[in-house]
Amino acid sequence: MSGLVLKLGPNERVLVNGAVIENGTRRGRLSILTPDAKILRLRDAIHPEAANTPVRRVCYIMQLVLSGDSDPDEARIQILRGIEQLSQVFTDHDSRRQLDAATRDLLAARFYPALKALRSLIPREERLLAAAPR
Repeated sequence: MSGLVLKLGPNERVLVNGAVIENGTRRGRLSILTPDAKILRLRDAIHPEAANTPVRRVCYIMQLVLSGDSDPDEARIQILRGIEQLSQVFTDHDSRRQLDAATRDLLAARFYPALKALRSLIPREERLLAAAPR
């Protein structure tokens, strides 16, 4: 994760190598210089019970890698399978672009940008699920 810059809001929390770090009362900025540091912005974290849709499940697996709770090589296979399944549903140009970006970042072991690309699909997924007949 070398070169990652986190811009934190007041009192925002981030998980770094298993330690929860809380920002002070002002906006802050952290430059992460250590490659392969395990970092998860807690405002982006998905609770296990909230991983109840296909996009959220793939994001949750990625989150486990970022928090250091899952082996990156094993998770990469699961995530790639999940992205392949998502590509069967998200066929519009913008969604494909996000899935392609997530795949490229994942293959390059850039898990945070891959998570960001996949998270952008959550609102679309919510709209699709809301429109689905019950």
